[in-house]
Amino acid sequence: MNILDLNQVSGGVVSLERTNSTHLQGALSKGLSSNEGAETFSNMVIDALNGANSLAQESTRLTEQYIINPDSVDVHDVTIAMGKANLAISMTKSVVDGAIKAYREIINIR
Repeated sequence: MNILDLNQVSGGVVSLERTNSTHLQGALSKGLSSNEGAETFSNMVIDALNGANSLAQESTRLTEQYIINPDSVDVHDVTIAMGKANLAISMTKSVVDGAIKAYREIINIR
């Protein structure tokens, strides 16, 4: 189950200009349009969120299976799945909190 779809995500494209010829040397001449970079980043974010969601769902599925039929699932598999889901959700929360903090700092620049 996917949490987000590309049709649900929107954002602006910011064009960058090189003001110093030594900065980003060669990066601007690769022919990468700004839309390609934005699509790649949005795909990465959506894939990361869907991956964390998948790990949480797998943990829930194994836990339910362990409750219903304890002999069909090894307790170690349940524990490992719960650890993976917990780590993925914690990392996702940290990234989102950092992005919100950065956004607030940018908004408050005077």
